[in-house]
Amino acid sequence: MGSVNIAFRAQLVVPEQRQLYDYWLSCGEGKPMPSRADINPAQIPRLLPFISLIDVEPSIEQSRVRLAGTRLRDVYDREITGLRIEDLDLGAKRDYWMTAYRHTALDGKPTQGIVRGPRVNKEHLVQYWIRLPLAARDGIGIGMVLCLDYFISGLEEEARQAGIA
Repeated sequence: MGSVNIAFRAQLVVPEQRQLYDYWLSCGEGKPMPSRADINPAQIPRLLPFISLIDVEPSIEQSRVRLAGTRLRDVYDREITGLRIEDLDLGAKRDYWMTAYRHTALDGKPTQGIVRGPRVNKEHLVQYWIRLPLAARDGIGIGMVLCLDYFISGLEEEARQAGIA
């Protein structure tokens, strides 16, 4: 694992982020990044409710959610599979999310973060997220973004932080 990967991994807060990142790195050994064909959902079954795949289009707003785990449906209060990024209810955090997607989908860089209140009426949740690029089928550019959105309640987050302190 190179120093850039070690530094990025050190920023990941919850085990679910680290598990997906480590898996993504292992799938891409010897390549700049893995492709969708390298990812085997059976190897990350515990993460599947929190996983989504986004098909990357030249206009990032037109990119579509190819697959969204059940936990995302719970948070968005509807099925988001098949929706374009521009159709997602991102509220006041739209610019934040679009910057993260662009950095991953256009620059091919993993991104991660923590957001409180991922959308309206979900202010009680804390979202730990990671976005990982997947190579296009032809090996040129980014074809998909592998996403993990792990949600816990604000009370759980406070208890988690109290345990660390």
